[in-house]
Amino acid sequence: GPFDRILVATGFRPDLGPTRELTLALDRRLEAPVALASLIDPALHACGSVRPHGWRELAHPEIGYFAVGVRSYGRAPTFLLRTGYEQVRSVVAHLSGDHAAAEATEWELPATGVCVTEAADLPVLAAVSGSEGGCCTGCGC
Repeated sequence: GPFDRILVATGFRPDLGPTRELTLALDRRLEAPVALASLIDPALHACGSVRPHGWRELAHPEIGYFAVGVRSYGRAPTFLLRTGYEQVRSVVAHLSGDHAAAEATEWELPATGVCVTEAADLPVLAAVSGSEGGCCTGCGC
């Protein structure tokens, strides 16, 4: 179709320089918070299969430090803007002492055209375009 712009985000690697003096717990491969890494690992998840998460998954040993938005995902390419908005909401609620709001998940991820299926006990991602009874049949994508 006709497009005004195409934006491509490739080769992203977080700049950890500003945080070198902080005590962080980062996954070695993804460079994301350890508690978040298994939820966003692109080998296991697509944008639409990442479960809601907030301040707990974003916390580090450095008290009061949270990286939110695309910075929280390290090298994982599965970030959605809606995810970042919800992360910020959760962290701000936590920092302001509203624990009920910080723990609440107030998001529904959109269907992305990518499904998670099971094969040989491992999650497998399958992109769908014009699928004829393929992975998206009945999966809600």
